Amino acid sequence: MSGDPVTVDELAEKADEYLHEASLTPAEYEALKQSVAELTPIFAAENSYFVLGSYGKHEIRHLQLVKDRLNRQPGAYAFLMVDIRSEWTNTYLKFRLLADYTDCIVGVAEHSQGGFLVEQGYFTALEEYFTKTHVFKREYDTADADTIDTSVDVDNPYSGMQTAIFEMLDDVGRLCRWTTEDDLVECAESRS
Repeated sequence: MSGDPVTVDELAEKADEYLHEASLTPAEYEALKQSVAELTPIFAAENSYFVLGSYGKHEIRHLQLVKDRLNRQPGAYAFLMVDIRSEWTNTYLKFRLLADYTDCIVGVAEHSQGGFLVEQGYFTALEEYFTKTHVFKREYDTADADTIDTSVDVDNPYSGMQTAIFEMLDDVGRLCRWTTEDDLVECAESRS
């Protein structure tokens, strides 16, 4: 994606397209203008990585780990959605714009509870997102039951929709399975 930074007008045009016949309010337009500066690293980097996953207490550590490993590459800029801090009242719009301008979308999937389930649907619904998506899928074993959120069913942690997305990504070589944090680091480094 490297190249010239996006202009406010280009960003506003895409935003209007995604708002489905609604338009930006003057306050939203002003916030979008301020957001453009935060997007500069995406365009300045040789490779930009939008890291998605659950922001739960245990899971956020894994997202930060992946972000850190990707950022160790020369010319890389990896970020989480929360790293782009401008006031965005519409998180759907924020996700779409970040995904549009990022070179690679990296999902860290741990279960079907919360996290980035809606975004996973976009991975397959929109070809331009699917072609740049990689998912690191957590696999569980019986030892994990003591170390994870007790609400996760380790025998069946993913929904049917997620399973289908994983299969599609696996078929094109963009699914990496992990159990331990060391495995997760290997997934991130193999993406480098």
